[in-house]
Amino acid sequence: QVQVMESGGGLVQAGGSLRLSCTGFGLTFDDYLMGWFRQAPGKEREGVLCIGWSGTSEYYSPSVKGRFTGYREKGKNMVTLQMNSLKPEDTGMYFCAPCTPRLRVGANWDRNNYWGPGTQVTVSS
Repeated sequence: QVQVMESGGGLVQAGGSLRLSCTGFGLTFDDYLMGWFRQAPGKEREGVLCIGWSGTSEYYSPSVKGRFTGYREKGKNMVTLQMNSLKPEDTGMYFCAPCTPRLRVGANWDRNNYWGPGTQVTVSS
């Protein structure tokens, strides 16, 4: 059974920073490109960034490039998302999942509904 759990969200003022984490079991993170996705109220879920085999993020949504960085540590089945210079439009629920370089969710995640509960990020202006 695959389960992931995101944590670290919260309320922060614009310009602030947050660091999110995601752990899981039933899936070996090292076997996949792993990424972060978010969903704002009333909007579809979108890809934020995708962490490459190097251990740091290599593929970004233009809206976060230069502000967000993703990391993973080999063998620890955990990924993190460092978010700096946060903006109100970054508000949303954040999720981790396998990804593709085009910031699509991978590994039949949608079909199997493996999405975790997410962690809420709220950025006030």
